[in-house]
Amino acid sequence: MDPVIVVGAGPVGLALALALARQDVPCVVLDEGPGKDEPRPARTVVLREDTAALLERLTGVALDEHGVRWAGWRSVRRKQVMTEIAFDADDPAAPLHIAQHTVTGALRAAVADEPLVRLAVDSRLDGIEQERSGVTAHTRGPNGTWWRGSYLVGCDGPRSTVRKLVDIRFPGRTAVERHAVAALRTELPWEGRALLHRMPPWRQSGPSAVEVTARPLPDGVWRLDWLLPPGKDLVTPEILVARIRETLAGWTDGSTPAYDLLDTGVHTVHHRLARRWRVGRVFLAGDAAHLLGALGTQGLDEGLRDADNLAWKLASAWHHGPREALLDSYQTERRAVIAARLRAADQALPVLRGGGGLRQIVPGAARGHDALLTDGHLGRGPLGAPGAYASSPLAPGHLEGEIPVGTLPGEPVTDVRVTAEDGSFVQLRDRLGRGALLVVLIAPGTGVWDRKHWVSAGVMPRLAAAVTALPCPAELLVAESYPDAPAHSVLLVRPDGHLVTALSGVRPADLYAAAEAAVGGAAKEEARVASGAR
Repeated sequence: MDPVIVVGAGPVGLALALALARQDVPCVVLDEGPGKDEPRPARTVVLREDTAALLERLTGVALDEHGVRWAGWRSVRRKQVMTEIAFDADDPAAPLHIAQHTVTGALRAAVADEPLVRLAVDSRLDGIEQERSGVTAHTRGPNGTWWRGSYLVGCDGPRSTVRKLVDIRFPGRTAVERHAVAALRTELPWEGRALLHRMPPWRQSGPSAVEVTARPLPDGVWRLDWLLPPGKDLVTPEILVARIRETLAGWTDGSTPAYDLLDTGVHTVHHRLARRWRVGRVFLAGDAAHLLGALGTQGLDEGLRDADNLAWKLASAWHHGPREALLDSYQTERRAVIAARLRAADQALPVLRGGGGLRQIVPGAARGHDALLTDGHLGRGPLGAPGAYASSPLAPGHLEGEIPVGTLPGEPVTDVRVTAEDGSFVQLRDRLGRGALLVVLIAPGTGVWDRKHWVSAGVMPRLAAAVTALPCPAELLVAESYPDAPAHSVLLVRPDGHLVTALSGVRPADLYAAAEAAVGGAAKEEARVASGAR
C-alpha cells in the first residue's frame, strides 16, 4: 500500500510522520525548505505534560535536559502579587519551556533514524489529485516530481497550500494580540519561575505595554513578551532596547542588570479555524487547520494533539481498511476542542483587554482576570486544559456494566504504573501510540507479586480471552490502582490516551461493544443499516 504523504516538516508534520511510523505505516514528508532550521532563541514553545510526553516517546529525547520546567508561576498586578504557585522539582504538571528549533531538531534526528519515513527536502507542493484508491501530489523545485500516497495530511502552516488546493475556507480574526519579544541572558530575582506582570508601574518607552511576561530558558536565558496595544505601531530596535532596560530596572529596584540580547521579534496572534479538516483522503492538522494563542494558550500543543489523534486512525485505515466513521471522527473531535478553546478566548478577551468598565469597581474582578490568564499560561481550565472528547462519535452507547472513575469518558487518562504482558513495570503513557487499544485491569496487590502467580488466577484468564476476541488489536495491562476506580474494574483506553469506558469487572460483551465503537465499527454499521432502511 502507498505511504501517507505529510506536507510540511515543522514539529506537527514530523511528529505525525513518526507517530505513523511507530505504527508501521510508511510516510513521505514533503519539506519545502533545505531540511534544517536556523536557531531562533526568541521563538519558543511551552509544552504541557501530555504533549511533552508525546514528543519524548517519539524522539527518545529527554526534553527536560534541553528546556526548563518552571519551578513556579507568579502573577503581579502593579506591585501586588495576585497569584503564586510553586511546582515540585519532579512535578510533571510544571510547564516545559523550550526553544522550538530544539524540538524540531530532536524530531528531525528521529526521522533520520526511522527507515519508514522519507524526508524530501526542497519539495514545494503545487498540485493534488484524488482518486478512490489514493492521492497524488506534485512538487516543484530541484526535486520536483509526482508522489503517490494512500492519504495526504497538510501540516504546512497558516498559509497552507494543501488547504487552498482542496478549497477549504479559513475564517477568523486577524491580529487578536500582538507582542514584542526578546530573548536575553541575564539574572532575574526569581530563578526558574515564570512571571506575568500586569500594569507595571514604570513608564513605558514607545507604545504602552499593559502586560509583560518573563519565562525562563536554560543557561540563564529568558524570553520576555510585551503585550502591545491594538494597531500597527512600529516597534523599532531603539524602542525595544529602551523597553528591555526599563523592565529589567523595574524588576531589580531601579538599576538595569547586565544582559546579553540574543534575539528579538514581533509575534502576532491570529484566531482562525478551518471549516473542514477532511476532504476525501486529504486532512489538515496544526496551524493549517487552526490558529490560536491569545491569553497564554499554545498553538503547538494543540497541533501535536491533532497528530496524536489522527495518527492511530490513519494507521488503522492503512492496515485494516478505512472505516469512514473513524476517519471522520478526527475532524469532529479535534475541531470541537479548538472551537471551544477559541470561544473561551473570545469571551475572555473583551473582559481582560477592554479596560475601564465594571472591572474598575467590582471587588475581586482583578483577581478573577488573573485566574483566567493563569489558566491559559499553565494549561488549565477552558483556555488551556487538554480537550475531552465527551461527545465523540466513537463513544459507545449504553453499557450495562459502565461505572464512573476519576476520569470521565473522552478525557485523557491519568498516567499510572502498569504491568505489561511481559511482566515489566512501565507507565501507562509509555504504551500509547502503538495502534492498539489498551485494556487495563485494576487489581490491588499484583504489584508485589511476580506476574506468574496471578496471570492465571482470578479474573485474568477470562479477561485475557475477552481481549483476544476483540475486533481490533488490544493490549492487556494490569494496574495496582487508578483514581476512584474500584478493584477489578476494567478500563478501555484509546491509542491516544483518552478513556473509552470503565467497566465493573470482566464483561466480555460490553468490552467488545466499546472496542467496536472506539474504532468506528458500530457507527459504521448504524450508518449502513440506516442507509439500507431508506
